[in-house]
Amino acid sequence: MNLKSMDIATIEAVFDSINVDISFVDADDRVAYFNAPAKGRIFPRTKMDIGRKVQNCHPPQSLDKVNAILTGFRNGTRSDAQFWINLGGRFIKIDYFPVRDADGNYLGTVEVSQDATELRALEGERRILDD
Repeated sequence: MNLKSMDIATIEAVFDSINVDISFVDADDRVAYFNAPAKGRIFPRTKMDIGRKVQNCHPPQSLDKVNAILTGFRNGTRSDAQFWINLGGRFIKIDYFPVRDADGNYLGTVEVSQDATELRALEGERRILDD
C-alpha cells in the first residue's frame, strides 16, 4: 500500500467516511488527530483537544488504566486494549492499538470507538447486495 500517492485531504475524507470515532495520540501522549464522521462522534472532540494530554480527556478514576495501557504499548507488553460500555442505552466498543514504524518504534496510540448496538443483534448472513 502506498499512501504517498494520496493527499492529506483524501486521507481525512477516508477516515471521516467511516462511521467510527478514530483518534490518534502521539508518543508524547498528546491528541494529534481525530476524525469527524458524518453521523457524528460518540465521544465529541473539539479543535482545542489537539495538543492536549490524553490523560486530560479521561475521567480521573480511569487515569491509572489509561497510563497502564500506554506504558504497555510503549514497552511492547501490550498489543491492544479492548473495552465495551453501555452509554445512553447504546453498546459502545472501544479499541486501542499501538502504532509503530517499520522498525518497531512506538509512534503513538490509535483509539477506535464504535456504536455496536446493532452489531450485537445480527444473526445469520447478509451477502453483498442483499438489500
